Amino acid sequence: MGKLFGTDGIRGIANVDLTPSLAMKVGKASAYVLGKNEDVTVLIGRDTRISGSMLLAALTSGLTSGGAKVIDLGIVPTPAVSYLVQKYSATMGVMISASHNPSEYNGIKLFNREGYKLADEIEEEIEKYILDKEVPESNKIGTLEVCDTAAHDYIDYLISTVDNIDASLNLVVDCANGSASVIAPSLFEKLGLKANIISYKYDGYNINEKCGSTHLENLISEVKKHNADAGIAYDGDADRCLMIDNKGNIVDGDFIMAIAGKYLKDNNNLTNNAIVGTVMSNLGLRKFCEANNINFVSTKVGDRYVLENMLQNKYIIGGEQSGHIIFKALANTGDGELTSLQILNIMSKTNSSLESLASIMQSYPQILVNVKVSKNGKEKYVNDKEINELIKNCEDSLNGDGRVLIRASGTENLVRVMLEGKDIKNITSMANQIADLINQKYGIK
Repeated sequence: MGKLFGTDGIRGIANVDLTPSLAMKVGKASAYVLGKNEDVTVLIGRDTRISGSMLLAALTSGLTSGGAKVIDLGIVPTPAVSYLVQKYSATMGVMISASHNPSEYNGIKLFNREGYKLADEIEEEIEKYILDKEVPESNKIGTLEVCDTAAHDYIDYLISTVDNIDASLNLVVDCANGSASVIAPSLFEKLGLKANIISYKYDGYNINEKCGSTHLENLISEVKKHNADAGIAYDGDADRCLMIDNKGNIVDGDFIMAIAGKYLKDNNNLTNNAIVGTVMSNLGLRKFCEANNINFVSTKVGDRYVLENMLQNKYIIGGEQSGHIIFKALANTGDGELTSLQILNIMSKTNSSLESLASIMQSYPQILVNVKVSKNGKEKYVNDKEINELIKNCEDSLNGDGRVLIRASGTENLVRVMLEGKDIKNITSMANQIADLINQKYGIK
């Protein structure tokens, strides 16, 4: 992984870490690297953050100075960019978003012409021209166009992936004041579904603020208030989806994969009989797979690693507990709105409640503690003898009936301490012991 591009593109605080100057360099370097042998057309989408327009202008300046044609998609979900870069036959797609992070952050994600995240080696070449080399001056000047069909075309595609979702379903949909705000109201109306849409009045600052897939409390309350059959929560760029059943229980990404995986298997459509998760997937998903004779495949955390494994082995369902689910037969990246429609489709076809569908898997208690660390500490904690001894002692005490997983975040200066086991008090105590030691030695003072 390079200095700029993490597991999910470039990300940082807008106008501090991710400046217009940097964005312009990204645009100029991308136009040069991709335009060596062809004319370049780039689609740019963004979420609702106040800094989105600023970074759009800077990226466009860099791209057009390198001769690229830029098409502004407006505010759309990240998976819309992945879909539309193929539909519109563009060279590259760019999404300006920091996903589930607070509004002060922003990011730049790059997609190739097939809608996959740009390959590491191409990102690394672009990075060299941003950090180490001068981009040769271009004798071409690019253009900017505004696309007014992006949302419409994407909605039509989403609708084409399902058939006859039960119109009597009563839903609550949380748009996280993000990209889904411009899609979900029209999407559910066109599907003829009764959906109470919440957190869709964005102002540039309220994206992910006490709403969406990272803050489910309000959605749970609204589901109970409206006696809804299900609640749906997206994140800021709508590439994630979590759900709430009619009793107010959380149906996270692991449950969603279990539901979808079993439905596909029951209908002889689970290609190569596997579900792809990550090292953070709940132990309950692994147990579900064992009980249903489905192979569980584990990857590093990050949807790009899940997708890589799926492509290598021709698997068709995979994702993360956070709700980043990839239905490979339908999309080349995680898609929150598509995911929600697939689950509603399964509910309708099986005439089952979400609560009933989710009962096929039992989740193990899982504790996650995030420790803010220095950039140096994010790398050094791994080889710390005292920390490793404490981790081993905790693993030994679980005696095979649980696990300890410590990992650095790919997008933030955090170390994530995760424990699973049957005794919630015990694993909470151990997680806090490990987190406190990491904080003591490498935390931001």
